[in-house]
Amino acid sequence: MAGILYGVGVGPGDPELMTLKAVRLIQENEVIVFPGPVAQETVAYQIAVQAVPELANKTLVAVEMPMTHDQQEMTRNHDKAADTLESYLKAGQNVVFLTLGDPTIYSTCLYVQKRMMERGYKTQLVSGITSFCAAAARTNTPLVEWNEQLHILPAVHRLDSRLELSGNYILMKSGKKMNQVKEILADSNRDIVMVENCGMENEHIYRSVEEIPDDAGYYSLIIAKEPKTKHD
Repeated sequence: MAGILYGVGVGPGDPELMTLKAVRLIQENEVIVFPGPVAQETVAYQIAVQAVPELANKTLVAVEMPMTHDQQEMTRNHDKAADTLESYLKAGQNVVFLTLGDPTIYSTCLYVQKRMMERGYKTQLVSGITSFCAAAARTNTPLVEWNEQLHILPAVHRLDSRLELSGNYILMKSGKKMNQVKEILADSNRDIVMVENCGMENEHIYRSVEEIPDDAGYYSLIIAKEPKTKHD
Protein backbone atom coordinates (compact mmCIF):
# COMPACT_ATOMS: atom_id res chain seq x y z
CA MET A 1 0.00 0.00 0.00
CA ALA A 2 1.33 3.45 -0.94
CA GLY A 3 2.07 6.05 1.70
CA ILE A 4 0.20 9.29 2.32
CA LEU A 5 1.59 12.77 1.77
CA TYR A 6 0.84 15.16 4.62
CA GLY A 7 1.31 18.89 4.05
CA VAL A 8 1.77 20.19 7.59
CA GLY A 9 1.88 23.81 8.73
CA VAL A 10 4.32 24.54 11.56
CA GLY A 11 3.03 28.06 12.21
CA PRO A 12 4.83 31.39 11.78
CA GLY A 13 7.91 30.96 13.96
CA ASP A 14 7.13 30.37 17.63
CA PRO A 15 7.35 26.59 18.25
CA GLU A 16 4.66 26.91 20.93
CA LEU A 17 2.22 27.81 18.14
CA MET A 18 2.61 24.41 16.46
CA THR A 19 -0.53 22.31 16.65
CA LEU A 20 -0.77 19.04 18.54
CA LYS A 21 -1.56 17.33 15.25
CA ALA A 22 1.59 18.67 13.60
CA VAL A 23 3.67 17.41 16.53
CA ARG A 24 2.00 13.99 16.43
CA LEU A 25 2.53 13.51 12.70
CA ILE A 26 6.21 14.33 13.04
CA GLN A 27 6.55 11.91 15.94
CA GLU A 28 4.68 9.08 14.21
CA ASN A 29 6.37 9.24 10.79
CA GLU A 30 9.94 8.75 9.64
CA VAL A 31 10.23 10.76 6.41
CA ILE A 32 10.06 14.52 6.94
CA VAL A 33 10.46 16.88 3.98
CA PHE A 34 11.62 20.51 3.95
CA PRO A 35 11.69 23.08 1.12
CA GLY A 36 15.31 24.13 0.76
CA PRO A 37 18.79 22.88 -0.16
CA VAL A 38 19.68 21.67 3.38
CA ALA A 39 16.91 20.38 5.65
CA GLN A 40 18.51 21.43 8.94
CA GLU A 41 19.02 24.99 7.69
CA THR A 42 15.39 25.61 6.75
CA VAL A 43 13.22 27.82 8.94
CA ALA A 44 10.58 25.08 9.14
CA TYR A 45 13.12 22.67 10.64
CA GLN A 46 14.44 25.22 13.12
CA ILE A 47 10.90 25.84 14.35
CA ALA A 48 9.76 22.22 14.48
CA VAL A 49 12.83 20.74 16.14
CA GLN A 50 12.26 22.96 19.17
CA ALA A 51 8.83 21.40 19.68
CA VAL A 52 9.82 17.90 18.57
CA PRO A 53 13.50 17.27 19.45
CA GLU A 54 13.36 13.73 18.01
CA LEU A 55 12.93 15.32 14.57
CA ALA A 56 16.74 15.52 14.43
CA ASN A 57 16.90 11.71 14.19
CA LYS A 58 14.30 11.31 11.42
CA THR A 59 14.94 10.80 7.71
CA LEU A 60 15.22 14.45 6.67
CA VAL A 61 14.62 15.14 2.97
CA ALA A 62 15.42 18.51 1.37
CA VAL A 63 13.72 19.52 -1.88
CA GLU A 64 15.05 22.63 -3.57
CA MET A 65 12.27 25.02 -4.54
CA PRO A 66 13.99 28.42 -4.95
CA MET A 67 11.93 31.58 -5.38
CA THR A 68 11.77 32.49 -9.07
CA HIS A 69 9.41 34.10 -11.58
CA ASP A 70 10.66 31.74 -14.32
CA GLN A 71 7.68 29.44 -14.87
CA GLN A 72 9.74 26.76 -16.62
CA GLU A 73 12.26 26.63 -13.79
CA MET A 74 9.44 26.46 -11.24
CA THR A 75 7.85 23.55 -13.10
CA ARG A 76 11.16 21.67 -13.24
CA ASN A 77 11.74 22.18 -9.51
CA HIS A 78 8.24 21.09 -8.58
CA ASP A 79 8.41 18.01 -10.81
CA LYS A 80 11.76 17.05 -9.33
CA ALA A 81 10.41 17.46 -5.80
CA ALA A 82 7.39 15.33 -6.67
CA ASP A 83 9.67 12.60 -8.04
CA THR A 84 11.66 12.60 -4.81
CA LEU A 85 8.56 12.29 -2.64
CA GLU A 86 7.07 9.61 -4.87
CA SER A 87 10.05 7.35 -4.25
CA TYR A 88 9.07 7.20 -0.57
CA LEU A 89 5.30 7.03 -1.11
CA LYS A 90 5.66 4.20 -3.62
CA ALA A 91 7.65 2.26 -1.02
CA GLY A 92 4.74 2.54 1.42
CA GLN A 93 6.17 5.28 3.61
CA ASN A 94 4.16 8.30 4.68
CA VAL A 95 5.76 11.65 3.93
CA VAL A 96 5.34 14.74 6.13
CA PHE A 97 6.09 17.95 4.22
CA LEU A 98 6.64 20.77 6.73
CA THR A 99 5.85 24.30 5.65
CA LEU A 100 5.70 27.67 7.39
CA GLY A 101 2.37 29.03 8.52
CA ASP A 102 -0.56 27.20 6.96
CA PRO A 103 -0.14 24.90 3.93
CA THR A 104 -3.14 26.44 2.15
CA ILE A 105 -1.69 29.99 2.11
CA TYR A 106 0.92 30.60 -0.65
CA SER A 107 2.62 27.36 0.34
CA THR A 108 5.34 25.61 -1.66
CA CYS A 109 3.97 22.22 -0.66
CA LEU A 110 0.75 22.87 -2.62
CA TYR A 111 2.59 22.52 -5.92
CA VAL A 112 3.86 19.08 -4.91
CA GLN A 113 0.55 18.05 -3.39
CA LYS A 114 -1.26 18.69 -6.69
CA ARG A 115 1.25 16.55 -8.56
CA MET A 116 0.95 13.68 -6.12
CA MET A 117 -2.85 13.76 -6.36
CA GLU A 118 -2.57 13.65 -10.16
CA ARG A 119 -0.32 10.61 -9.81
CA GLY A 120 -2.94 8.84 -7.72
CA TYR A 121 -1.53 9.22 -4.20
CA LYS A 122 -3.53 10.17 -1.11
CA THR A 123 -2.75 13.56 0.41
CA GLN A 124 -3.89 15.53 3.45
CA LEU A 125 -3.32 19.14 4.44
CA VAL A 126 -2.91 19.92 8.13
CA SER A 127 -3.67 23.50 9.05
CA GLY A 128 -1.25 25.69 10.97
CA ILE A 129 -1.48 29.19 12.42
CA THR A 130 -1.02 31.74 9.64
CA SER A 131 1.59 34.49 9.75
CA PHE A 132 -1.02 37.23 9.53
CA CYS A 133 -3.09 35.87 12.42
CA ALA A 134 0.06 35.50 14.52
CA ALA A 135 1.23 39.02 13.63
CA ALA A 136 -2.16 40.47 14.47
CA ALA A 137 -2.18 38.73 17.85
CA ARG A 138 1.43 39.73 18.53
CA THR A 139 0.57 43.42 18.02
CA ASN A 140 -2.89 43.30 19.62
CA THR A 141 -4.37 44.29 16.28
CA PRO A 142 -7.89 43.09 15.35
CA LEU A 143 -7.83 42.04 11.69
CA VAL A 144 -11.54 42.56 11.07
CA GLU A 145 -14.51 43.63 13.15
CA TRP A 146 -18.25 43.60 12.57
CA ASN A 147 -18.77 43.74 8.77
CA GLU A 148 -15.24 44.68 7.65
CA GLN A 149 -13.63 42.91 4.71
CA LEU A 150 -10.12 41.47 4.69
CA HIS A 151 -7.95 41.46 1.55
CA ILE A 152 -4.81 39.31 1.37
CA LEU A 153 -2.23 40.23 -1.25
CA PRO A 154 1.14 38.74 -2.21
CA ALA A 155 2.65 42.22 -2.36
CA VAL A 156 5.66 41.38 -4.52
CA HIS A 157 3.27 40.21 -7.26
CA ARG A 158 0.75 43.03 -6.85
CA LEU A 159 2.75 46.23 -6.91
CA ASP A 160 0.07 47.83 -9.10
CA SER A 161 -2.46 47.66 -6.28
CA ARG A 162 -3.43 50.94 -4.61
CA LEU A 163 -5.32 49.43 -1.64
CA GLU A 164 -8.50 51.18 -2.73
CA LEU A 165 -11.05 48.57 -1.68
CA SER A 166 -13.03 49.00 1.52
CA GLY A 167 -11.72 47.02 4.47
CA ASN A 168 -8.32 46.00 5.75
CA TYR A 169 -5.31 44.57 3.91
CA ILE A 170 -2.69 41.95 4.58
CA LEU A 171 0.46 42.33 2.49
CA MET A 172 2.62 39.22 2.35
CA LYS A 173 5.95 38.55 0.61
CA SER A 174 6.89 42.23 0.76
CA GLY A 175 10.60 42.05 1.59
CA LYS A 176 12.31 42.17 -1.82
CA LYS A 177 10.22 45.12 -3.05
CA MET A 178 9.86 47.05 0.20
CA ASN A 179 10.64 50.45 -1.35
CA GLN A 180 7.70 50.13 -3.73
CA VAL A 181 5.46 48.61 -1.08
CA LYS A 182 6.17 51.54 1.23
CA GLU A 183 5.11 53.98 -1.50
CA ILE A 184 1.80 52.15 -1.87
CA LEU A 185 1.28 52.18 1.90
CA ALA A 186 2.10 55.90 2.18
CA ASP A 187 -0.42 56.73 -0.56
CA SER A 188 -3.14 54.62 1.08
CA ASN A 189 -3.44 56.77 4.23
CA ARG A 190 -4.01 53.62 6.26
CA ASP A 191 -2.87 52.67 9.75
CA ILE A 192 0.16 50.43 9.36
CA VAL A 193 1.83 47.78 11.49
CA MET A 194 4.50 45.39 10.23
CA VAL A 195 5.99 42.35 11.97
CA GLU A 196 9.28 41.01 10.65
CA ASN A 197 10.14 37.39 11.58
CA CYS A 198 7.07 37.00 13.78
CA GLY A 199 7.67 34.70 16.74
CA MET A 200 11.39 34.27 16.03
CA GLU A 201 14.38 35.51 18.01
CA ASN A 202 15.03 38.31 15.50
CA GLU A 203 11.45 39.58 15.49
CA HIS A 204 10.91 43.30 14.91
CA ILE A 205 7.70 45.33 15.03
CA TYR A 206 7.17 48.59 13.11
CA ARG A 207 4.12 50.79 13.61
CA SER A 208 4.39 53.27 10.74
CA VAL A 209 5.57 53.38 7.14
CA GLU A 210 8.42 55.66 8.18
CA GLU A 211 9.77 53.06 10.63
CA ILE A 212 9.88 50.21 8.10
CA PRO A 213 13.44 49.66 6.81
CA ASP A 214 14.02 49.40 3.07
CA ASP A 215 16.00 46.20 3.61
CA ALA A 216 13.33 44.39 5.65
CA GLY A 217 13.55 40.61 5.42
CA TYR A 218 11.47 38.18 3.37
CA TYR A 219 9.33 37.20 6.37
CA SER A 220 7.75 40.64 6.72
CA LEU A 221 3.99 40.79 7.24
CA ILE A 222 2.13 44.10 6.90
CA ILE A 223 -1.34 44.89 8.23
CA ALA A 224 -2.88 48.01 6.67
CA LYS A 225 -6.15 49.12 8.25
CA GLU A 226 -8.69 51.80 7.46
CA PRO A 227 -8.46 54.62 10.00
CA LYS A 228 -11.12 54.33 12.68
CA THR A 229 -13.95 56.86 12.88
CA LYS A 230 -15.30 58.30 16.10
CA HIS A 231 -18.23 55.86 15.97
CA ASP A 232 -16.09 52.72 15.70
